[in-house]
Amino acid sequence: MRVERSRKKKLIVAFHFQRGNKAAWNCDQCRKSGLEKKRRCGWLANDADATTDAVWVRGRVSLATCPTSYVTAESMALLEEFHAWKLCGAGDVYKLPARAVEAIFVLENELRTEGNDGEK
Repeated sequence: MRVERSRKKKLIVAFHFQRGNKAAWNCDQCRKSGLEKKRRCGWLANDADATTDAVWVRGRVSLATCPTSYVTAESMALLEEFHAWKLCGAGDVYKLPARAVEAIFVLENELRTEGNDGEK
């Protein structure tokens, strides 16, 4: 069960990260500025003294680590598949793999929630 929730969270973070200001999270700039420890870069060894304070926040989604190292290639691929599905007229979900359908439902919910938050 826990693995699925982690995958879902990574997908939600990928969705919001792509819609946010990604320029502020450039790995090379971060390292040159010496921010990798402060932002808790996932590419560094884990720090036992690390707090759980949020490092990245967008709307109701937050992370205690850098989003660049948190988002997986699988999440990005599912996000691209979602956008392609939307552009092609939201085709038949019964012809898609279960993992893609789950991702579509999660991302569609995030898209609708974000739209509703903007209307308030």
